[in-house]
Amino acid sequence: METWTAFKPVDILLVEDNKGDVGLIEEVFESSKVRNKLYVVEDGEEAVHFLLREGKFSDVPRPGIILLDLNLPKKDGREVLEEIKEDDDLKNIPVVVLTTSRAEEDILESYKLHANAYVTKPVDFDQFIKVIKSIENFWLEVVNLT
Repeated sequence: METWTAFKPVDILLVEDNKGDVGLIEEVFESSKVRNKLYVVEDGEEAVHFLLREGKFSDVPRPGIILLDLNLPKKDGREVLEEIKEDDDLKNIPVVVLTTSRAEEDILESYKLHANAYVTKPVDFDQFIKVIKSIENFWLEVVNLT
């Protein structure tokens, strides 16, 4: 018989420039029963530097999952996604696109670039919280990331 074990904490990289969304996501993860470590960067260039462990990010861990907004300053989320999935050291990290866009072309392009999931952020506060909790439940409790 299989024994039940506690979920292993996962390092999460959130690439998001909306401070309000960052605050809500941080709040959801802080209230979680699993103590995941959330790292936040605000633009696409910082995301790439974080993932490549360059500059001020030289000592950060490799994330177990990336939550990526598409509409980012400096480097677009699509460009970041493409770089991640073309890099042999990064391409196996699951990327969940978390964005306000409902545009079919954004959805199709994200999957073409090998996003693991595409989630549209709800405008409603309560629905937004539910979406983040469902991402946390599925990707951090159900799926085996390691």
